[in-house]
Formats: sequence, structure tokens, C-alpha cells
Amino acid sequence: MLDADWRDVIETNLSSVFYTCRAVARGMMRRRSGSIVNLSSIVGVHGNWGQTNYGASKAGIIGFTKSLARELGSRGVRANVVAPGYVKTRLTEVIPEEAKEVMLQSTPLARLGEPEDVAAAVRFLCSDEASFITGEVLLVDGGLGM
Repeated sequence: MLDADWRDVIETNLSSVFYTCRAVARGMMRRRSGSIVNLSSIVGVHGNWGQTNYGASKAGIIGFTKSLARELGSRGVRANVVAPGYVKTRLTEVIPEEAKEVMLQSTPLARLGEPEDVAAAVRFLCSDEASFITGEVLLVDGGLGM
């Protein structure tokens, strides 16, 4: 892997989370309320062949968010992670059918997720119904990560 490939993925996926959280944390701490939900990936939990830079960046988001939850919790701010599995996007549209079949065979619900599945998980974690949840990783993966 080229240094540039490593840096580009780490900067895009992990550093962007740090900068965004830093930008919103102070206001949330002042208000003594708020919910941060960062997006990772099933690859950040389990890894994937050929994706060490991506896996490291997504695992980093999980570690960052768990630490953030500890740091901001006493100020009434929650921080959680949603880690999607394979979801219908432009990226998964180009995966060969043969490879999709293998993915689906590994997923107990035997389907790709919808973007709305991920959005619903984020919405839940931002809601008052999740007011006692912080530092958690919610897998939205159709059972792939079991």
C-alpha cells in the first residue's frame, strides 16, 4: 500500500470525524445535552481482506467515539457509533453478482441493507428513547457480524 493511499483514507474517514466532533462538542457541553452518532463499518469491527487502511480508519472511529463518550458523558452528551454492513449504494451496485451472492450467503437476513435502515438507527440513537445509551456500537448489518 502506498503511503498516500493510507493517508487519504485515514484523513477522509477518521480525521474528519475528529474535526466534526470537535466543532460541535463545546456547544453541546455548554447546553449539557446532545447526541453524537458517528458512522463506522462492519469492517471496523471484523476487518476485511485488502482493506487494512479502511478497516483501521473505521476501527479508529469506534475507539475515538468510545473515548469521546467517556469524556463528554458527565456533561450530558452521548456518543455512539452505527456500523453498517453491506448497504445498497453506488459502491455496492458495481460489485459483481457472484460476489454479492457470497455476501448475501453470509448475511442471515439474506439481503443488502437499505440506506433507510442506517438512517433509522442513527435517528434512534439521537432520540430521547436512547437517552441512557452511550459508548455503544450498533451493527446494522442483517446479522453479518454475528
